[in-house]
Amino acid sequence: MEQEERKEVNMPRIGDKAPSFKAVTTQGNINFPEDYAGKWKILFSHPADFTPVCTTEFMTFATRQKEFEDLNCQLVGLSIDGLFSHIAWLRNIQDIEFNGMKNVEVKFPLIEDIKMDVANKYGMIQPGESDTHAVRAVFFIDTRDIIRTIIYYPAAMGRNFDEIVRVLKGLQVADEFGVALPADWQPGKDVIVPTAGSCGKAKERMESKEEDMFCHDWYLCTKKLSKEVIESAILKS
Repeated sequence: MEQEERKEVNMPRIGDKAPSFKAVTTQGNINFPEDYAGKWKILFSHPADFTPVCTTEFMTFATRQKEFEDLNCQLVGLSIDGLFSHIAWLRNIQDIEFNGMKNVEVKFPLIEDIKMDVANKYGMIQPGESDTHAVRAVFFIDTRDIIRTIIYYPAAMGRNFDEIVRVLKGLQVADEFGVALPADWQPGKDVIVPTAGSCGKAKERMESKEEDMFCHDWYLCTKKLSKEVIESAILKS
């Protein structure tokens, strides 16, 4: 018997312009991403309202919202539930206590997507996981409305919020300072300077006495970039 053919999932890619859409949300109607021009945007989806993992995630996003705002970033959530379900769920969240979080009010928009228009446009419906619920997608969209990073989690796995913040800061640092970031980078750790583009430059790098730069080899040179310098550059005043 032939294997059942699965629907093709259209997924925007890193470097693409973020697909535009208009939507009803818990904070009123929005035109995305145009309404948030000049800001970074994190558009994220969750499988369903009134589900345990999603509840812990929304409590965490809401509790850390100021942290994202300080990084000039707008949070926008989505599920394929209706507006009234969203409102009831977000009101219910205020009565739940979890991991020291309580009386949590979700103030960022949560999109109603009953017809799955937005979810399909962003590749959030993945038949191998579910035909009727969105996976846990996270889209990092920059101030020019370009998709810079995409992370997908399955329904059973809650997101790592420290990693989401790290990625957002990392993207901003890479843009601001023209550097790359090594494995497990955290703000304050050494960053990677652009690779030498010629033999002469490679020799110069290896012989450099610059205090803040260290070359492990001609193509891997790092330099110090303090947490204080980073924060003064990327944190919203």
